[in-house]
Amino acid sequence: MTIRRATLDDIDRIVPLFDAYRQFYDMGSDPDGARRFLTERLERDQSVILLAADDAGFAQLYPCFSSVRMAPTMILNDLFVRPEVRCGGVGEALLQAACDHARASGATRMTLQTAVDNSAAHALYVRAGWERDARFLTYGIVV
Repeated sequence: MTIRRATLDDIDRIVPLFDAYRQFYDMGSDPDGARRFLTERLERDQSVILLAADDAGFAQLYPCFSSVRMAPTMILNDLFVRPEVRCGGVGEALLQAACDHARASGATRMTLQTAVDNSAAHALYVRAGWERDARFLTYGIVV
């Protein structure tokens, strides 16, 4: 499975995947908004988007820092595989490519979140060697 870092030239290929990803999380379809959002992230070098061959899926990483570790980290914020190609190794390949990219960029850790009821994703992450955090709870607030 070929995974490569996407560029602005790939935006037309990424938008339908990103839009489908958002719909999976009960957001309305908004291809124009997706295009603006992704273009801005790439133009500002604020995220890394990894694209699977044949537009089978994508992962989006955001650089971050850990004060405790005093080191860079990465947030695997988005991972999506087209439904018709799921269970074919695309998710595992994207996770591995994300880890490889994070390691190569000097990150010491990667984190991700997923819905509590997304059992397919839970199984994928465990198979790929990710460990569920038993030490910290995540909280959020709309600002």
